[in-house]
Amino acid sequence: MTRSRSLLSGPVQYLKGVGPRRAERFEALGVRTGRDLLYHLPHRYEDATTVDRIASLRPGDDATVIGTVISKGVIPTRKRLRVFRAVIRDDTGLIECAWPGRPWLDRTIAKGDLLLVAGPVRFFHGRQIQPREHTVLSRAGADAGEGDVASGRVFPVYPATEGLTHRQVRGIVEANLGPLLDEIEGADPLPAEWRRELGLPPLGEALRTLHGPASIGEVEPARRRLAFEELFFLQLLHARARARIRLETEGIAFTGEPRLTSALLAALPFELTGAQRRVWAEIERDMEAPSPMNRLLQGDVGSGKTVVAALAMLKAAEAGHQAALMAPTELLAEQHARTLTGLLAPIRATPVLLTGSVTGKARQYALERIASGEASLVVGTHALIQEGVEFRSLGLAVVDEQHRFGVEQRGRLRETGHATDALVMSATPIPRSLALVLYGDLDLSMIDEMPPGRRPVITGVRGPAARDAAFEFLRERLAEGRQGYVVYPLVEESEVLEARAATAMHERLSERFAELGVGLLHGRLSSKEKDDVMRRFLAGDIHLLVATTVIEVGIDVPNATVMFIEDAERFGLAQLHQLRGRVGRGADQSYCVAFTSSREPSERLAAFASTNDGFRLAEEDLRIRGQGDLFGKEQHGVALLRFADLERDRDLLDEARRRARRIVEEDPSLSASAHRGLARELEERYAGREALYQVG
Repeated sequence: MTRSRSLLSGPVQYLKGVGPRRAERFEALGVRTGRDLLYHLPHRYEDATTVDRIASLRPGDDATVIGTVISKGVIPTRKRLRVFRAVIRDDTGLIECAWPGRPWLDRTIAKGDLLLVAGPVRFFHGRQIQPREHTVLSRAGADAGEGDVASGRVFPVYPATEGLTHRQVRGIVEANLGPLLDEIEGADPLPAEWRRELGLPPLGEALRTLHGPASIGEVEPARRRLAFEELFFLQLLHARARARIRLETEGIAFTGEPRLTSALLAALPFELTGAQRRVWAEIERDMEAPSPMNRLLQGDVGSGKTVVAALAMLKAAEAGHQAALMAPTELLAEQHARTLTGLLAPIRATPVLLTGSVTGKARQYALERIASGEASLVVGTHALIQEGVEFRSLGLAVVDEQHRFGVEQRGRLRETGHATDALVMSATPIPRSLALVLYGDLDLSMIDEMPPGRRPVITGVRGPAARDAAFEFLRERLAEGRQGYVVYPLVEESEVLEARAATAMHERLSERFAELGVGLLHGRLSSKEKDDVMRRFLAGDIHLLVATTVIEVGIDVPNATVMFIEDAERFGLAQLHQLRGRVGRGADQSYCVAFTSSREPSERLAAFASTNDGFRLAEEDLRIRGQGDLFGKEQHGVALLRFADLERDRDLLDEARRRARRIVEEDPSLSASAHRGLARELEERYAGREALYQVG
C-alpha cells in the first residue's frame, strides 16, 4: 500500500499487523476500514495506576493486583468442582488466585504471563484472591513494555472475537494509532468555538485519550466529546427532515371560526386536565401556522389523547377541510369510531368509518361522501390509503399507535391530501431523551397527567406459593360477572412455543373454570380468528382470555378488571405497563398480578408494582436496562448511539438539539461556507439514509 492512499478510508487489511485473515475477523466486529478501527474503542479499562502491592493485602480488602504467574494448575475438590489456581508474584510478594468452576482457564493463562486481577481478598490456607475479573497484560516472553508496572498504566480492553483477542486488537491499534490520527488532524467537524463553550477536547485528542488514557479520570471527558458529536449530527439530520416538510411544502393555515371546537369544549362533561390544555394549545398553534404540522402526541392509556385528537379533527373541519384518523387494526378503528361518535354526539358530528369489512353499498356510500367532502371526519385502517379512496381536501392525518405503521404508510396517508398536517399518537410512553433520538424530526407533545378520579390499577408481584390464592381471587371476580386476562410471554423468540404454552394453559384453565367461557388468542391464529376471539370477548361471551402479547395494544373492554401476567420477569417495564393498561378501562377497581419464579421480585418488577405512571416507568426502564435494550442495536437499519448514554448525557442531547435546530433555521440547506463541513460530515454519516428518519 502506498502512503498516498488514505489509511482512514482504506481497508483495514492493509494496516500494520492485520493482513487478510485478521481482516476477516475484524469484519465480525464491524471493523472494515481504518476509520472503523480508530472508532473501535475499548469497552472497559483495567486501572494499573492504582494497583495494590501484594505484601500489603489483608483479608476483607477489595484489591487490584498485577503480578507474574509463577505456577498454575487445576485442582479437583470433594464436591467435584474443578478449581483453576495460579500463584502470581510482584516485587513485594506472592498470592494465590482461585477461579472455582473455571478449569478451562488453564488453557488461556500460562506460566510467565503478566496478569492483572481484581477481586476480594480472603483467608483460605493463606491469603487468596477470587478474581472478579482478570486480564492478561502480556504473554510470557513478550517485550517488557507492558510489564513496566512501576510507572503505572491504564490498560484498554477492546471488544474481541474468536481468533482475535483483545490483546491483539490493542497491539494493532497501538501500531496504527499515530498515522490514523495524523489523517484527521485539522479535520475536526466541531467548530473550535463550540468546543470551548462546551468544554470538549478536539477530536484527535479525544480519540488518543480513549485508546490510551494516562488515568481513568481522562476517559469521561473524551467520551463526552464523541457523545456530543454523534448526538449533534443525529439532531442535525432530524432538523433537516423537519425543515424539509416545513419549508419545502406549503401547508394549510387552519384559521376558521372555532365553532366546532368551542362547542365540543363547552359540551364535555369534564374539564380538560392541565396537560391536555397545554398539548391542545401546542397543536392549535401548529395548525394555525402556514407550514405543515408534524407532531408526536404521547400519553398513557386513559390520559385523554382521543379528546385532543377530536379537537384537532374538528379544527380541520371548521376550516373547510377533512380529517382522517388511521388505526392499525379494524377493531381499533371501530373503537375509535364509537368513542368519537359518543364524544361528538352533543354537537351532532359523526365520523365515517372505512375498513376492509365495510363492503358493498355501505362502502360505496362512504367513498362518495369522502370524495365529495361531505364526510369531514373519517376513521379507518390502512384501507384509507388504498386505491379508490379519494379525499376532496384532507387537511389533517391522525395516526394512532404510530410504531405499528411504516414510514411509507404514513407518507401515503399524507399524500392523499395537499400538505396535510400530521398528528401521530402513541400510548407507549418513552423517556423524552429517547423520543428526541428516535423521533427528533417530530415536535413532541406529552400528556403526562391523568384525569382526576381515575382509579389506579392495584398491582402485585407474586411468587409460586401464591398462585392458587391468586387464581381463587380471579374466580371470585369472574363470578361477580367481571372478565380477565392471563398473558404469556414470548418463549425463546418462538411463536410456535409461545402458542403451545398458551394452548396448554388454556386447556388447564378451561377445566378449572369449566362453568365459564375461556378463550385463546395467540400469534399463530389468522387475523380473522384473532378478530373473532376479540369480538366475543368484547361482547362478554368469553369471560377469561388466555393470550400471548398480541393483546398488548388492543381494544377497550371496560368489564375486564383482572390481568395475570405469567413469567413476568421476561417482559420489559414498558411492555408490562402496556399489558396492565388492558384493564382499568371501566368504573370498577381493577387488578394486575405479575407472577415470578423468584422468591423476591426483581428491581424491575418492584418498580412496576410501585407506580401506574407510564412515564416514570419508562425512565426507570432506561435506568435499569440501558438504552441498548430499549431500542436494540439498530433502529431503521442505522446504528444510532455508540458513544452517548441517554441517562448521563441529557445535557449534551438538549445542547445538540438546540444548536442543530438553530443552524437549520438559519441555513436549511447547509450551503453557507461555515456549514459546508457539517454538510459533508452529515452526508458521510447518513449517506442515502435521510428518508429513514422522516415520518412522511
